[in-house]
Amino acid sequence: MFKLLTCNVAALVIIGFPPVPQGHRLFFPLHVETGLVEGPGYQALSKHGQGSGGFRKRKHDNFPHGQRREEKENVNPPSALMASFKSFQVELDTRHDKYERLVKLSRDITIESKRTIFLLHRFTSAPNGEEILSESEVKLDAVRRKIKQVAQELIGEDMYQFHRAISPGLQEYVEAVSFQYFIKTRSLISVEEINKQLIFTAEDREETTNMTSNSHDNQPHTWSLKVTPVDYLLGVADLTGELMRLCISSVGNGDIDTPFELSQFLRQIYDGFTFIGNTGPYEVSKKLYTLKQSLAKVENACYTLKVRGSEIPKHMLADVFSTKTELIDQEEGLP
Repeated sequence: MFKLLTCNVAALVIIGFPPVPQGHRLFFPLHVETGLVEGPGYQALSKHGQGSGGFRKRKHDNFPHGQRREEKENVNPPSALMASFKSFQVELDTRHDKYERLVKLSRDITIESKRTIFLLHRFTSAPNGEEILSESEVKLDAVRRKIKQVAQELIGEDMYQFHRAISPGLQEYVEAVSFQYFIKTRSLISVEEINKQLIFTAEDREETTNMTSNSHDNQPHTWSLKVTPVDYLLGVADLTGELMRLCISSVGNGDIDTPFELSQFLRQIYDGFTFIGNTGPYEVSKKLYTLKQSLAKVENACYTLKVRGSEIPKHMLADVFSTKTELIDQEEGLP
């Protein structure tokens, strides 16, 4: 049994006790049987200046943290609602993990496609262009194997739910494939031909059994991934920048005919994009400005070749074009 002993607050402050909060009073719990006094405590006062009651402790002061958690779990037994939210949690975690895997695959596809484009730019200066094309085909096969992994991840899923994760890689792949196709045939590859290359088959049973755990048991032996029209258009728009660089490098190597072919080809692409105008996706309208700049640089190169080609030595033409390209960028405010 405890009895509360109150003290003079002013005296306690003098001997070193902390000040008492406003609306409270200081007391010492006294054990009646043993006569021992425990540590001080604060007691809130009522409206009439009296204490609200005896010494109070927090509810869980005498229980360890782990025991309180077990009691909480026992108080809230699993219900049908909690089970539903647990299943939602598992489903969302699985979807987020798959999204991150697709982002990593898209990044790998982008890197390998850029390396293929850098390799193809050596076509005009290499002594044997067929070796460059064969090597680029090997690199594109490696890119398609990455795309095959993307197709396997999307089995049984709606591709458009994960489209933002794989779109940058697909655009870069379209740019690399169309660049190689133009060097071979001097024409533009269609989206149907690109999608035909993205139909994959299982090479053996071991590959089929080593698929991701999220795929079904009755999975098909063929996988396909279709490039959307938007990704195709964005990839073709990026192709124009590579064709502009090919034009400048061709002139530097003494090739006078390639710039005029590229100028005519880029005009056709620009005319096709202008038909879309503002009715297409927002990304396409943004690419249209860059496409116009690439076309202007190629036309400027053709103008210089036509008017001043006989005056400037061939080994100096590339320097003249690069200087004029920098001037155009400064006028348009490009970095």
